[in-house]
Amino acid sequence: MRVEIWSDIACPWCYVGKARFEKALAAFPHRDGVEVVHRSFELDPGRAKDDVQPVLTMLAKKYGMSEAQAEAGEDNLAAQAAAEGLAYRSRGRDHGNTFDMHRLLHFAKAHGRQDALIQILYRANFAEERSLFSEGDERLVALAAEAGLDADAARAVLADPAAYADEVRADEREAAQLGANGVPFFVLDRTYGVSGAQPAEVFTQALTQAWGERSPLKPIDAGQADACGPDGCAVPRD
Repeated sequence: MRVEIWSDIACPWCYVGKARFEKALAAFPHRDGVEVVHRSFELDPGRAKDDVQPVLTMLAKKYGMSEAQAEAGEDNLAAQAAAEGLAYRSRGRDHGNTFDMHRLLHFAKAHGRQDALIQILYRANFAEERSLFSEGDERLVALAAEAGLDADAARAVLADPAAYADEVRADEREAAQLGANGVPFFVLDRTYGVSGAQPAEVFTQALTQAWGERSPLKPIDAGQADACGPDGCAVPRD
């Protein structure tokens, strides 16, 4: 069974939702039969790469709230994260464009390191003092290397604006086709969709239901034909 997760590194509920989903997945009896794939979704796709601003300022402007209200929201998120064992800095973080991070995540996927990198990017954005947005490509290169990727190869990806750009845009188009207008968005075997950072119990229910309703393979009877099996391969005879 495949679970696809549309998310954005700048999304705090994606950070929390991933932890809740993984709690459910760790206890799922068929864990080894579940493939998890991370898909791209930008919360702020029109933001210029060099447009970086404090999170509290962004929230107050975007939602028309006071700074005190933005601070209260961040404090609530910090408490939600702490309940899942996650570190969360409610003050001093900044916000920016995540497109290059998504390109790097597709590069990581090609090398089997996608989940490691997304977790490192979440940690860097939500838990660490250093900015994920204002320190340039070398900050992302260092994080990619921490995830087990070749630093020079990651640097080359970031230097080429076209590298993995089509893959990011394809994910975003697919999210729109599936009706996802927010993240996190979890799709189980292209049959069930779960929106938001739901409690672990909801993910457990979704995994159980999706696993139980998988369609069995339906063979087409076209007569016997030569094939290979545990005992070897059929040998042609005159």
